[in-house]
Amino acid sequence: MKDTHENTGLLYPYAKVAAQDQAPVRHPVVIVGGGPVGLACALDLGLRGTPVLLLDEAEGVGVGSRAICFAKRTLDIADRLGCGQAMVDKGVVWNVGRVFHGEGEIYQFNLAPEGGHRNPAFINLQQYYFETFLVERIHAAQAEGAPIEIRGGNRVASISQSDHVALEVETPDGTYGIEADWLVACDGARSPLRDMLGMSFEGRVFEDNFLIADVKMTADFPTERWFWFEPPFKGAGHSALLHKQPDDIWRIDFQLGWDIDRARELEPANVRRRVDAMLGEGVEYELEWTSIYTFQCRRMERFRKGRVLFAGDSAHQVSPFGARGANSGVQDAENLAWKLDAVLRGAPESLLETYEEERIAAADENILNSTRATDFLTPKSEISTIFRNAVLDLAGKYAFARPLVNSGRLSVPCVYDGLSLTGEDALDGPAATRPGSACVDAPVGDGFLLGRLPQGFCLLALNCSAATDLCETVELEAAPGSRLAERYLGRAAQAVYLIRPDHHIVGRWPAFDADKINAALTRAKGG
Repeated sequence: MKDTHENTGLLYPYAKVAAQDQAPVRHPVVIVGGGPVGLACALDLGLRGTPVLLLDEAEGVGVGSRAICFAKRTLDIADRLGCGQAMVDKGVVWNVGRVFHGEGEIYQFNLAPEGGHRNPAFINLQQYYFETFLVERIHAAQAEGAPIEIRGGNRVASISQSDHVALEVETPDGTYGIEADWLVACDGARSPLRDMLGMSFEGRVFEDNFLIADVKMTADFPTERWFWFEPPFKGAGHSALLHKQPDDIWRIDFQLGWDIDRARELEPANVRRRVDAMLGEGVEYELEWTSIYTFQCRRMERFRKGRVLFAGDSAHQVSPFGARGANSGVQDAENLAWKLDAVLRGAPESLLETYEEERIAAADENILNSTRATDFLTPKSEISTIFRNAVLDLAGKYAFARPLVNSGRLSVPCVYDGLSLTGEDALDGPAATRPGSACVDAPVGDGFLLGRLPQGFCLLALNCSAATDLCETVELEAAPGSRLAERYLGRAAQAVYLIRPDHHIVGRWPAFDADKINAALTRAKGG
């Protein structure tokens, strides 16, 4: 079986550095783990001017497709970091999903967002490409002077902390020490750092296993998401999924059940038996990568211990259906990066408590959605199966039942309703741009709104002036009937929005009010 990683190369091969022969050097931020979350966090911090060191046990991007479905919000973040367009250009854009029950199609849906967005609703892109584009952007940023360093082949062996974090790091040339003001643990679901710190990882493990098979083939299947409940092909179990990726790679998921022999199921002959039954006789393909995963929905009780902060799979884990893992992890990184940067520049450390508050709320929302999807996909009782199948039968005939079908509700950004940094909503404006929500894109001139927003806090003033030295101001005209007016004004004639560095909305008002905006800004900065 060919390894899809074989042509990606070692993007940051091990190289001995002078620090290995010196007393431990103190770094403002050390990140452990070179997956999408760690790379995005390092790039974000470095572009803000905060020195960051990333340690990765590997020497390049991961093996196998793993995460493949990246949502618009993640692509918007990647745009801000300078690598979103490369991801969209390489990825497979899809909008249509089809849901089957047995041999028959129940219904289809279309996720295409309304017009006026730079990015599509979703792309399919192998995780190793996503990581590669981040690493390439880091290399470009380094050349431009961004203070980012990656050390491959560096494994953290031990950790301790007092008024800083101390690490012992193993390399091919021996062990050396590193110190950090702050450490970000992005070392995955099996997080060694979490274990070293004695942190719990609690939640629910579902009694089911799924086989992933990435196959390379030239097929005339449309670029759509196909999902089967009780598929008609032999050996697929109770559900199956088919998705296209770049390079003529197709992702196939088969539900295997709980009591399985994992090694036996991963034997190429047994994988091929299932794939052959799905694709039919005579279809030529190559097995690129296979894996088995168990549905798990769980998180750490706290995402912070002292000066160590956890992000991505090291902090929370959800089932793959719904594309909530990598997408929510990248949003963790964005939430944390601007707050760490602010604290290192003098903001109160209490600002980091809001990282926990907001991203635990997001994790709980994802876990709830993922648990509901898993319960629908894998009913565990006779009555649950009867209910599920009744919903599927109704959905084939009546539109009202289709929202009840849950083959993995797809990832959407969390809205921080009512949380600490969310400010006043004095505008009777659209719900999609209420305080706590992520900014919605819209056409502006020959570009898009998100591309006009600066790196730090800013005021967005629509059809009015907001002359102030509190933060940067973007003043735009929003013509009646325009996408910008629809999404940010609604029935209002003008508005002022206060927007965070991660493009979440702090508050909004019908006109500029220096006192109210200053109070909201002070609060949003941790004051």
